[in-house]
Amino acid sequence: MSGWSPASALRWLFDPEHGASGRLIPRWIFLRALGLIYYSAFFSLLPQIRGLIGPHGILPAGEYLRALAERFGHTAYWYAPTLLWFSSNAHMLTGICWAGMIASVLLVLNFWPRGMLAICLVCFLSFVSAAQDFSAYQSDGMLLEAGFISLFFAPAGFRPGWGEENRPSRASLFLPVWECFRIYFESGVAKIMGGDPQWRNFTALDEYYQNGPLPTWIGWYMQHLPHLFHAATAMGTLTLELGLAWMMFLPRRLHILCFLIITPWQIGIILSANYTFLNYLVLALGILLLDDRFVLPWLPRLMKRSYLTTKEAKPLNVPAPEDKWRTRLRAQVPGLKIAVTAGMLTWIFYATLAQMVWMVKPWPRWTTPVSALEPFRIANRYGLFAVMTRGRYEIEFQGSDDGQTWLIYPFRFKPQDPSKAPGIYAPYQPRFDWNLWFASLSTWRQEPIVVRTEESLLRGDADVLLLFAGNPFPHSPPRQVRAVIWQYWFTTPAEKRSQGTWWRRQQLGLYAPTLERQPDGRIAVLEWPPAMEPRE
Repeated sequence: MSGWSPASALRWLFDPEHGASGRLIPRWIFLRALGLIYYSAFFSLLPQIRGLIGPHGILPAGEYLRALAERFGHTAYWYAPTLLWFSSNAHMLTGICWAGMIASVLLVLNFWPRGMLAICLVCFLSFVSAAQDFSAYQSDGMLLEAGFISLFFAPAGFRPGWGEENRPSRASLFLPVWECFRIYFESGVAKIMGGDPQWRNFTALDEYYQNGPLPTWIGWYMQHLPHLFHAATAMGTLTLELGLAWMMFLPRRLHILCFLIITPWQIGIILSANYTFLNYLVLALGILLLDDRFVLPWLPRLMKRSYLTTKEAKPLNVPAPEDKWRTRLRAQVPGLKIAVTAGMLTWIFYATLAQMVWMVKPWPRWTTPVSALEPFRIANRYGLFAVMTRGRYEIEFQGSDDGQTWLIYPFRFKPQDPSKAPGIYAPYQPRFDWNLWFASLSTWRQEPIVVRTEESLLRGDADVLLLFAGNPFPHSPPRQVRAVIWQYWFTTPAEKRSQGTWWRRQQLGLYAPTLERQPDGRIAVLEWPPAMEPRE
């Protein structure tokens, strides 16, 4: 190609002045959607964060950070990049939630998108880096990765409008689509490489709607559809993840067709299961498969008129005269911006590509660029539903003053009352309820949050009690607390018609040690649970 040089290739990839044309509307919509997703994340954290990682929470962030500092010294700041190093008290925790909520609203309003994205990223990373077990979700990494890439993707300026004067560079447009592709494709690879026979014989979804973290009432009905439907959707899932996802990189008509396929698929997942903001983020990333020509006819009249106005010819601004040194300095800034952008986006691409390749063929070399980004969770490997759970188990906390009468601590979102219909809560993320679902598949020794919750209930810690729907001991904490485990099943249509219940359940026994508060305030073990194998 005549005129090609490394410098021109860098400008073509990373310079907004040579950026992708015809993608202003999808970018505008995506950034508004990303702001709403950030808002949902911070909004759901606000009532929970003190009970999760506050000074009197289940896994206090302060204790965790002090342990990191004692073990790693100054390098602990790299391993846990969080504002909570300055303070982890209740005011700081609620402060980062409010800051994130305000910044996300301003992002939705298109005020200084890059600045608001930076605030959202720092606040959410501050929580994730200190939340320990409560941030071990792939969805958190997805949001951090999308938020970081969007710093380069979003238009500059305080009120950029549609961003006509600051088009997205080709690399910054490619990487969100690359993330969307990897979420699908790596999940498909994980299903095959994981070795779960349920995916190979197309029975993976036979009990999927019942056994997920937080089912919905729509999932109850879908669970009772014929096996042929479940087998077809299992086959469709693998086909979409391993095959159709490649359409994202094919010519225009095919990646638009890909959008038209994955969008109803994600909506179906949202209605049948509560996976917090994960599916909303995948939906938002899918918007970037479209272009202005496709989206423009669907815009409301006022938005269409506003967009078309940006295409009209505008008078050229004559720059004011400047000193020579300022002119020379200003001339160096674009080159520096391109260099920084190229370095960071290339680093992200290498780290994510390497991890995808390593899923199939581990390669022990050149791992430093990948491991260096791990604390920031902005270059991740994904693998949703690699192994399907074969049963639904629920942990329930109970308290007693006499060891005979046990009162139940009601949950806000988890299945508990068999007669209560499972709700639709996403994108709201009840992290305590979610973690208890994961804990139910393991043993109490591997899940410290269960025993720590028992201890908090014995002390009557107000922040932890707010994680529950109610307090059966409003006047003083109970003398004993235990955690029992149940197995749950969806009722059959006949059982639902005759009994009016959505669930049937069976108590399996004690999950964790029964604890008792002694007269001197110490906590002792009253009864040990039987040895149990981890459940699948």
